[in-house]
Amino acid sequence: QCKLQQPHGGCCMVWKNARNEALFNGLGDPEGYVFTCINQTAVREELEEESRRIRDVRPFMCVLRLVAREGDRVEKLTNTQISLLIGKGLHEFEAQKNHEVNEFRSKMRSFCEEKAQKRQGLPWQQWMEYSFPCDLEPCSAKSKNKKKIFINVKFEASDESFMLQQEPQDLPLALMRSALKKKATVFRSLRQEPEDYTLQVNGRWEFIFGKHPLCQFKYIFSCLRNDENPQLTMVHHSTISKYQEEQGRMCNHIYRSCAMSRPPPLPQKKQNTSSLWAINKPFNIHLLQGSRVNADEGMKVSVRAGLYHGSELLCKVVTSSEVTVCSEPLWDQKLDFDINVADLPRMSRLCFALYAIIEKAKNSSTLWILHVVVKLTWTCLCFQDCPIAWVNTMVFDHKDQLKTGEFLLSTWPSVPDDKSELLNPMGTVEKNPNVDSAAGLLIRFPNILPHPLYYPPLDKVLYTKLKEIMDNKNHTEFFEDEKELLWKLRTDIRDCYPESLSKLLLITKWNKREDVVQMVSLLESWPELPAIHALELLDYSFPDPAIRSFTIRCLRKLSDDELLQYLIQLVQVLKYESYLDCVLTTFLLERALANRRIGHFLFWYLRSEIHVASVSLRFGLILEAYCRGNIHHMKVLTKQNQALVKMKALNDFVKSGSQKMTVEDLRLCVKQESYMEALSDLLSPLNPSVILAEICADKCRFMDSKMKPLWLMYRNPWPHADMLGIIFKNGDDLRQDMLTLQMIQLMENLWKKEGLDLRMIPYGCLSTGNKMGLIEVVKNSDTIANIQLNSSTSAATAAFNKDALLNWLKSKNPEDKLEQAIEEFTLSCAGYCVATYVLGIGDRHNDNIMIRETGQLFHIDFGHFLGNFKRKLGINRERVPFILTYDFVHVIQQGKTNNSEKFERFREYCERAYKILCRNGTLFVNLFAMMKAAGLPELTSFKDIQYLKDSLALGKSEDEALKNFKVKFTEALRESWKTKVNWMMHSLAKDNRP
Repeated sequence: QCKLQQPHGGCCMVWKNARNEALFNGLGDPEGYVFTCINQTAVREELEEESRRIRDVRPFMCVLRLVAREGDRVEKLTNTQISLLIGKGLHEFEAQKNHEVNEFRSKMRSFCEEKAQKRQGLPWQQWMEYSFPCDLEPCSAKSKNKKKIFINVKFEASDESFMLQQEPQDLPLALMRSALKKKATVFRSLRQEPEDYTLQVNGRWEFIFGKHPLCQFKYIFSCLRNDENPQLTMVHHSTISKYQEEQGRMCNHIYRSCAMSRPPPLPQKKQNTSSLWAINKPFNIHLLQGSRVNADEGMKVSVRAGLYHGSELLCKVVTSSEVTVCSEPLWDQKLDFDINVADLPRMSRLCFALYAIIEKAKNSSTLWILHVVVKLTWTCLCFQDCPIAWVNTMVFDHKDQLKTGEFLLSTWPSVPDDKSELLNPMGTVEKNPNVDSAAGLLIRFPNILPHPLYYPPLDKVLYTKLKEIMDNKNHTEFFEDEKELLWKLRTDIRDCYPESLSKLLLITKWNKREDVVQMVSLLESWPELPAIHALELLDYSFPDPAIRSFTIRCLRKLSDDELLQYLIQLVQVLKYESYLDCVLTTFLLERALANRRIGHFLFWYLRSEIHVASVSLRFGLILEAYCRGNIHHMKVLTKQNQALVKMKALNDFVKSGSQKMTVEDLRLCVKQESYMEALSDLLSPLNPSVILAEICADKCRFMDSKMKPLWLMYRNPWPHADMLGIIFKNGDDLRQDMLTLQMIQLMENLWKKEGLDLRMIPYGCLSTGNKMGLIEVVKNSDTIANIQLNSSTSAATAAFNKDALLNWLKSKNPEDKLEQAIEEFTLSCAGYCVATYVLGIGDRHNDNIMIRETGQLFHIDFGHFLGNFKRKLGINRERVPFILTYDFVHVIQQGKTNNSEKFERFREYCERAYKILCRNGTLFVNLFAMMKAAGLPELTSFKDIQYLKDSLALGKSEDEALKNFKVKFTEALRESWKTKVNWMMHSLAKDNRP
């Protein structure tokens, strides 16, 4: 053994010192040995990556051991890197000893590695489309901007550059290549064709391809708007091919090594099986006993069990006998369910609730007195069922086999305030990993036959069963007239109203195999749905595999940009999947491995919740599969992860200082070599198209709020470009901000497609871990509170200074630019008025509404939405539908009281924007419904989404919706004085002066 005291260490140093030892000649090659240690989780770890620092490894007692290598080094090094990156050791997956986990890992690994190898064989153009996907601007196909643009084109192989004039703006690149061929002598000197070149944007690895008009690219669009000259570089394909080959050699070496280290699959044994539909016996299970049950003495405990298909209860809930409380209560009782085995749906879910029974007090007069004195106590005494824990399990395993034998279910603790529902069908089917502390239930599934029972494959029995049902004259009657009518007209629904598929699925009797056959058969001929309707079918109410396969078939036609728009929701509904291997997982991995931008955000959306016990296994396995399918990207992500670790260390240092920390203390810490190295030269997690070059320590600071967020500034790698800024927050959950900003981005896209650009600023926001994440700094902007305070003599009068905003815009925009700044303010104010009203954004004060120097208004900090407005002493502090104060109107009217024309144009912008959102109301409702699984405090059930349905006037005509919005608009303007009073109180309570 050796104690390593140096900051860096390696085998070479140990070998050098070992030459003087007597048994040195008995050692082999240094490459045949590896350092091992006991890490902080008490697990033996092989340190294959010797470039890591001891302070990062943190071995137990700082003792390392050098041992002979066993197994494949490349495989072990890759596994170590993946473990460090995803924040979960791969040994935890192996320790599960779970066939489903093992099969999923093997299948997804082969799938992802095959995709990666195919990707490396793509032609250079297609490979570039994956590695550096186009960043396109949503725009109306009808809009034609005839403005001239000048593009400065530089050649990679030559110092020559020239200006190319282009008119109109949407000239295709093919014509541009032709123009280059005529104007550029460099092609003749190099003897190359223009088709062998592509255009690199602004020095970044982000490329423009000829299948899109120039006007669709965000960079070109931004340059046109700001009267800047786009910078493009012609890069020859040989440069790109070389870069592609370098990645390919590294990845192929790893895949060959991994393939050689894996043993061949074992041959499958043939066994007798039977179809589930042949068993007409009642379904039952055996409840054996509990373990680690925590309840007060004198109580009794019982178990409820329910069979669910999605949100539908298949039969009456079964309740066990009551037994006296002890750590290991014994039931040894059979629970019979009122449903035949043959009628069990494929996705049947068995839900258990363990609860204690509080006996009623014997002295009724005492209860009466308590009732008179303290009504709340009476309520508690009368409440009998006190939930202790819940757990869910599937009736079939991942191979369609009906479960048999004993299962120990590790339960999840019940939420103390949730007394209404004991069973939790929406909850996970994963066992609680904290097996040493969680209560357990031991159950046994019966062995109905000596050999396994399988749910029959529908492709074999579908048409036979369908023919039997069609030949049967006795049509099954349903209870409700509406359901009966829908079911009878199901083919008409398919032909005339295909988007109403979800309604038909909800009334289908999934505990009737005849109905299941008919519904699945109908799905095979159902026309593909647009995403706005297909996304709804990923809810937990629709668990059947045929439905989910149909849904993914519909989603395959989504473009990469559209998929990115919905990716947050698609990751969340993974939590509803009952098995690891599912079509949604495969779909997401397939698209992520075909577009690195999708892969980047899929990684961080999964990585940010790896600490959540109920999804840690599933998300960890998907992350492992993605890493194996893109070894090169894994290195980029590792760099980002290391930077985040350092940011958290800095933030902890600021928050835990024994004395008051100063900005200079922070900057000294950032200037240390280890911090400068980790925090510089990485792709931004917020946007992988942005390079965070060298961190500017002298520009960094921490913000004066409870969690002390870090304000980090970076030099822009491109000359004459502004600095880049990010905010690191540790201690706040940013997921609600992410969702709100996603909705604002979606609104902007919908408006732009209708030719309405409201100049929104949906700045970047990304949750990267447990209450940890990054926020983009919007440059050249300030809060309304600061602008008002800096223009007033006291905080009490600042909020009522209507000239402050207009005067500030005048100071930032000379006379020739002021009109454009006011137009920017007018458009953005209209957009945020509509957006905050529709989303029910609360806690709106002058410190979380900001303005850019260019005039764009935007909102920040979205801690409350869906109508959850702040209250103080039981009084609603926000009494307006959205913020539209008279100082906003003063800017819109250019400081003129009689300029009603400008204000009416602003009102028209608001009404037009609102009507566009109403036409897409179903999409917003579906996306919010998919987020129920995220566990956001203000979004847990369909009741929380009712505000959104009301604000978007779902079910009403466009005229009715607009009429209601006009009432809200008038109310916001009339009651704006209440907003000003609220702002004044906020300014008095918080010192906003620097």
